[in-house]
Amino acid sequence: MTMRHSLALALGAALALSACNKDSSAADNTGRNAADQKTNAATPMDQKNNETDARITQDIRKALIDKSELSVNAHNVKVITEHTVVTLRGPVDSTAERDTIESIAAGVAGVTRVDNQLEVKPADH
Repeated sequence: MTMRHSLALALGAALALSACNKDSSAADNTGRNAADQKTNAATPMDQKNNETDARITQDIRKALIDKSELSVNAHNVKVITEHTVVTLRGPVDSTAERDTIESIAAGVAGVTRVDNQLEVKPADH
């Protein structure tokens, strides 16, 4: 099999997989990320690189990942720390998740305030 044939097979498989996963588009944050650029909302680009803010974000991120009962959405929320103030953004599956994530962030040493902008995604019907 030539390199060209291998590449064509791989591309075909990727396209077929993409077509099968049309329902997974809800997990795509592309539209949300583009909308972030049109507002004054905090984004990961606003994350401060000083030692304290970087440690706070890292500790929150680790605590979220360690919480296996949280959804994939919850594990992937945006955590932005600016001068010890933590902003949480993104979709979560329930109000319980939203509250749990806020509690985790507020419990991290050094956090002075949590701005919880998490959005509970509508339940599938």
